[in-house]
Amino acid sequence: MLPVDLPGTVRDALLAPLVDHHCHGVRRDDLSRAAFELLINEGGCPAPPGTTHFDTPLGAAVRRWCAPLLDLEPHAPPAVYVSRREELGAAEVNRRLLAGAGVVAFLVDTAPAEIGPGDIDLLTATEMGRHGGAAADELVRIEQVERDVAEDAPLAVDYLDGLGDELTARAARAVGLKTVVASLYGLDFDPARPTRGAVIAAANRRLSDPKQPLTDEVLLRHLLWSAIDVARERGLPVQFHTGFGGSGLDLHRTDAGRLGVFARLLQPVGVPLILLHCYPYHRQAAYLAGRYPHVYVDVGLALPHTAAASARVVDELLELAPFHKLLFSSGCHGVAETCYLGALYYRQALGAALGSRLSAGEWSAADAARIAHMIGSGNARRVYRL
Repeated sequence: MLPVDLPGTVRDALLAPLVDHHCHGVRRDDLSRAAFELLINEGGCPAPPGTTHFDTPLGAAVRRWCAPLLDLEPHAPPAVYVSRREELGAAEVNRRLLAGAGVVAFLVDTAPAEIGPGDIDLLTATEMGRHGGAAADELVRIEQVERDVAEDAPLAVDYLDGLGDELTARAARAVGLKTVVASLYGLDFDPARPTRGAVIAAANRRLSDPKQPLTDEVLLRHLLWSAIDVARERGLPVQFHTGFGGSGLDLHRTDAGRLGVFARLLQPVGVPLILLHCYPYHRQAAYLAGRYPHVYVDVGLALPHTAAASARVVDELLELAPFHKLLFSSGCHGVAETCYLGALYYRQALGAALGSRLSAGEWSAADAARIAHMIGSGNARRVYRL
């Protein structure tokens, strides 16, 4: 799995338990092949007739690396893989794959993958930890809080008061806050805090149909700044989904580089701003992490989806980002395979990057081991105060 010529101390650092600082719950129910394929594709649509989502980098990786954990030969055919999954049952599959990832702590966004009608039967944060043999804490999705408040608030003033109160209450039980404004509106929003009058007018419109996803820019900005206020009071970081993953918008509007002005406004506040996923804009995210002391970055979701090419993604991230600003996440969602593969490709990709720098004489073995420990767990423990 790792380059054979890595020094032992570096190998040990790469194989040490990880802090998965951003993941979602996985399905607790048994999955048909059609349901499983939907969950290994970011588009959320069936493959065209006569094709399969197993014919993707992630699908091939599932058959290569996850099959042995289910007692199958590598590269098992899709039908055989899904049949074995059903035979073992969801609980056993989840246990094997989550535990196999080598994670010591999961930080779990427990909201549905998309804010919208309908619930998906996902493991809770506690259950993710139990299945994976790890600690687990919750990340609060602020758009989920907003929808809950909007559905209960009779008037705009109640909405405003309730939003702050509910964010404060939920943050008390969490290690971080998260926003998906990139998926709902885009990162090209006006970074300034909106006026109270504008917020009240927008809230009146919102309360006329509160079950719909929040797409009003004024309310999204108000929600974001309200979350920043709570994060500052409680010493919590705020995660931003950026780059691919999620649905609904043109990809260019999720470019992490669009957060430059907002990051500058946020710097005096001191709230850590964590850029999630970022691909294919990970170089822009690396620039922001180097430019601003409170900005951090990962490429979690990209690693299992780029699979064998993930080494190039990590190598590009390391071109500019400070090493104390990089975090590991699996980006796990839907199926436990994404957790296992996120950890596996992280270790492979970082191992390849460290190996090339060691071979070139750029880094010492001690430096490489120290940096692997920082990215794998140390930075997350510091930022999230674990």
